[in-house]
Amino acid sequence: MTNERPPTIDPQAAQRWAAQLPQTSAWLHEEVARRMEQRLQWLVQKPTRWLHWEPLQGGLQAQQLLARRYPKSACYVLQQQAPQQQELRQRLDTAWWQPAHWTGPQLKFEAPTEPVQMLWANMALHMAADPQALIARWHAALEVQGFLMFSCFGPDTLLQLRRLYAALGWPPPCHEFTDMHDWGDMLVHAGFEAPVMDMERITLSYSSPETLLEELRGLGRNLHPQRFAGLRGRQWRARLQEALQRELQDPQQPGRLQLTFEIVYGHAFKSAPRHSVSAQSVIPLADMRAALAQGKGAGRTT
Repeated sequence: MTNERPPTIDPQAAQRWAAQLPQTSAWLHEEVARRMEQRLQWLVQKPTRWLHWEPLQGGLQAQQLLARRYPKSACYVLQQQAPQQQELRQRLDTAWWQPAHWTGPQLKFEAPTEPVQMLWANMALHMAADPQALIARWHAALEVQGFLMFSCFGPDTLLQLRRLYAALGWPPPCHEFTDMHDWGDMLVHAGFEAPVMDMERITLSYSSPETLLEELRGLGRNLHPQRFAGLRGRQWRARLQEALQRELQDPQQPGRLQLTFEIVYGHAFKSAPRHSVSAQSVIPLADMRAALAQGKGAGRTT
């Protein structure tokens, strides 16, 4: 496993997306979080401290689900950008006179000062310019035998749209998404133990090209270095909408459009540090001769 960054992600574009202040969490992100939260029922370990990574993008409704599942656990909620962290506090902080302030889990709007037992990261990894560095940060935030829960887009995401752009001779509409087996390799390389990876395909149906494009704007941005270099005009937009209406027809629901999203789920435990043991020992020749001499002496009788 190398430390190379994804070749189809423009780091500056990824940084601009990370600085966005979303008004609401994307519907699809909330749905993926809901499905991932259900998987926690199979994990016996209940964290006493856990970290919610960038919930503004990943889903604020998921925060409520997790708080109900772990009502006695301290929770850290963390955004990477200061304006986002401030917005997160305004949306989640409960006034002292409300019952939830006294009965709900303890929220800390800061990076944890000690390792946590669970790190929750929903729909973040596929937008990272340096995913291996991000995985390493997650690993460092966990205590030994703590576990990571994450989700992201897989390689079949937007398959219909990518075929449409290719047929029209346009640059790619999105960057490439990583296969779940490669994510598993990166987790092992970072020090996680026996990662469990899974995927599913979700097909969404839209009433019009406008609603489809609006959905995509809330899910992310095209980070491909070879994307369109500048803004397109109204004629291009009209051509795109016409092509979407023609090529993305839902065979089960005439008049509606469909898009496929591949969702990758993963969880892994942080293993204990491995201490390397040398496969061979080096003994000085003089010491070996002395040991042999002692052995011969011990076998003599008087």
